[in-house]
Amino acid sequence: MISRIIAWSAHHRWLVILAYLGVILAAREAIRRVPLDAIPDLSDPQVIVFTEWRGRSPTLMEDQVTFPISSTLLAAPRVTAVRGFSMFGMSFVYALFEDGTDPYWARSRVLEYLNGIQGRLPPGVTPMLGPDATGVGWVYSYALVDESGKLDLSELRTLQDYTLKPALESVSGVSQVASVGGYERQYQVLLDPEKLRSFDLSVSDVADAVRQTTGEVGARSLELGGREYAVRGLAQLKSLTELASTPIRAGPGGTPVKVSDVGSVRMGGDVRRGLAELDGRGETVGAIVIARYGENALGVIERVEQKLANLGSSLPKGVKVVPTYDRSGLIDRAMHTLKSALVEEMVVVSLVILIFLLHLGSAALPIISLPLAVATAFIPMWLFGVPATIMSLGGIAIAIGATVDAEIVMIEACHKKLEHAPPGISRLERAKLLAEAAQEVTPAIFFSLLIIAASFIPVFGLNEQAGRLFRPLAFTKTFVMLSAALLSITLAPALRDLLLRGRMRSEAEHPISRAIIHFYDPFVHIALRRPLTTLSIGVFALLSTVPIFLRLGSEFMPPLNEGDMLYMPTTMPSISIEEAKRQLELQDAALRKFPEVKRVFGKIGRAETPTDPAPLSMVETVVELHPPDSWPQQKVPRFFASWPKPLRAVLGLAWPEERPETWDELVQKLNASLQFPGWTNAFTMPIKTRIDMLTTGVRTPVGVKVLGSELPAIERAGEQLEGILREVPGVRSVIYERSLGGSYLDIIPRRDAMARYGIQVQKLLDDIETAVGGEPVATALDGRRRLTVSVRFNQDFRATPEAIALLPVRAPDGAYLQVADLAEVKLSEGPPMLRSEAGMLAGYVYVDIDERRDLASLVEDAQRAVEQARASGRLHLDQGQYLVWTGQYQ
Repeated sequence: MISRIIAWSAHHRWLVILAYLGVILAAREAIRRVPLDAIPDLSDPQVIVFTEWRGRSPTLMEDQVTFPISSTLLAAPRVTAVRGFSMFGMSFVYALFEDGTDPYWARSRVLEYLNGIQGRLPPGVTPMLGPDATGVGWVYSYALVDESGKLDLSELRTLQDYTLKPALESVSGVSQVASVGGYERQYQVLLDPEKLRSFDLSVSDVADAVRQTTGEVGARSLELGGREYAVRGLAQLKSLTELASTPIRAGPGGTPVKVSDVGSVRMGGDVRRGLAELDGRGETVGAIVIARYGENALGVIERVEQKLANLGSSLPKGVKVVPTYDRSGLIDRAMHTLKSALVEEMVVVSLVILIFLLHLGSAALPIISLPLAVATAFIPMWLFGVPATIMSLGGIAIAIGATVDAEIVMIEACHKKLEHAPPGISRLERAKLLAEAAQEVTPAIFFSLLIIAASFIPVFGLNEQAGRLFRPLAFTKTFVMLSAALLSITLAPALRDLLLRGRMRSEAEHPISRAIIHFYDPFVHIALRRPLTTLSIGVFALLSTVPIFLRLGSEFMPPLNEGDMLYMPTTMPSISIEEAKRQLELQDAALRKFPEVKRVFGKIGRAETPTDPAPLSMVETVVELHPPDSWPQQKVPRFFASWPKPLRAVLGLAWPEERPETWDELVQKLNASLQFPGWTNAFTMPIKTRIDMLTTGVRTPVGVKVLGSELPAIERAGEQLEGILREVPGVRSVIYERSLGGSYLDIIPRRDAMARYGIQVQKLLDDIETAVGGEPVATALDGRRRLTVSVRFNQDFRATPEAIALLPVRAPDGAYLQVADLAEVKLSEGPPMLRSEAGMLAGYVYVDIDERRDLASLVEDAQRAVEQARASGRLHLDQGQYLVWTGQYQ
């Protein structure tokens, strides 16, 4: 069968060449359509359930929202893990599914289960699904900079939310644009308790009046003069003036009491749980562009940049969009590196053939067939949805090595047939000799390529993260091998008769071949005459590597230098938003001073997306770096400077007395300058961190999860682990993310006092929620923009615990009481954020390590230290508690 295909291809060579021209066109289209990214998306298929219940504590969110949703989703089909995060007023539940699960099938299953749980959730609480994307989809981010100084943060946020965000979310491949920083504009009614008392009103009276002052109704239609008129009742709030003139009730003599009579009306900012900062110059407004599952990341970024360029002319004068993170640079660098490597491989092979055979046509065969084999492999890549990443293109690079061997064997066989042919041989006789050579070696080449391709079949059996990492490599290697095998029996026979012409020199005539034979011939004879000695030398050489092998570290995948850095310090949970802003600005200013740093974009707290459950105690600062070749040169120590030039060159010590700065040296330098009290530093890279957090839930190379049912016991074990792991060699810093330590002002009703005055508990809680928290009670319209309307007491009457204790509460009989008469007001501590896994409470210990330390051996040392601590009583775990070691080493 193979012989007939070879003979047919050689006889109909122009038809075969024409067919492959069509293949080239198809490959060109496939290359254009194959998704491009830096590395494969290693995250598990997941669905995020986000629930907002404003003003509720993390404990209440955990008990009434997160736990019911988590426990329900544990029973969903193909679910492997469920993680919960309960924050102040927000709940995040991450449902992770088995490898290979279609994400949209998973989303539909989660929706089915959420429909059945709605009755178990508090009234008015509605869970929603997060975007069809993961944190790895954060492919682009930007900040808005107003060089004119005319726009404040609220106006920039309005520009972002109502101009840029809708435009960018319309771009193909964009799942969500998450705004961060600035203030969401809000109409605010700030009440004066004394004025309320003078008009015999309560805060709930004002809230009810504002709530009822806006709306719109339809009243069917009216026919006038043969035309139909739709009847509408329009009462939408459109200005602060309308809000201020809203009547609350009629006063003495029929004079209305308006909102402006009991307080002031202003434009302000809504409550926020995150902010952004640029280059240490102050707070800014930014956004994160999140790509959908399986989208071409490079294509999405290009379309986003094109859309931003088109929107540039519509922005206010002086406002510009500054990119703060752009993954396309990493993708381009990765693709350029691999393309260069592939070109170099093909050039080297062609030069080797040309030098050793001294025949230009022979070198032309691999120059044609190797690129064609690579290009043809992109057709099945496109059909099977395999993206072009470092791993998939790495598989192509591996496959070229095997296809090169096949090319050399085939060309050598043809040369051997032709070099002994008599001069003046006819074309038919030459074709016959080439056919004989093809019959001898091509079937063996064909099957050897198939065998090599089949050798990667076990890789397809890998699952989870290992499978997602290595399967693209196995696919592309197999595709190239199959393409090369097909080319060896079709195109190669068609091209041989065209290219292998002229005089073929034998090895005896080639000067390089004669010199090489002369060099290795004595060694071959000695090896054959002394086989036992030769084998013994090989065995001893192998045994000499054992000590080195035992000292080698192990790594699942060598770290990819993404070119940008992610600085992720963590502090104690009770930090306020204003103090967080001050600290973030100091950190960014310290980073921006370094010449290696191009731009610094800091984010503390969360962006407006369910893919970012970050508390206010966590910073994520993207540090954009200049190319390494522009970094400052490091002085070589004098001890090394005295060494001979050749020895210094072998050891990589640049001549004369300087060398480039390394990544580890830069991290150490930055870490030394960022030693702020109360903060624990961690340096990593953006994509790597997102993958780690999605896979294991931790953001450092090593982590320990403390699982149990009692929060104080988890807290005690986490704090003990901090001290134990800090002593392990190679550990740079350790921090247990506190489950307790959040600061609360508790208002606890005294039920006997409330019963004495006839006030219901819920009435008191509603008044506190409105008067102190300023819950939105209505919505105003400003063009297409929707602004919430909040009612609360003025800042002076709610700024301290003492002031809150004096707030008025109106009894049913009209008497005015104070909060202190009805409730206890006290400061306390509680959980700032609760984590859970599989329905159990969880505490996370983050371990940042020195990159020079082997990860697996460090984990072994850490586990040994923990076991010794348990044996000695330094670490105590209650019944039902257990530790889960997690991180990259898995």
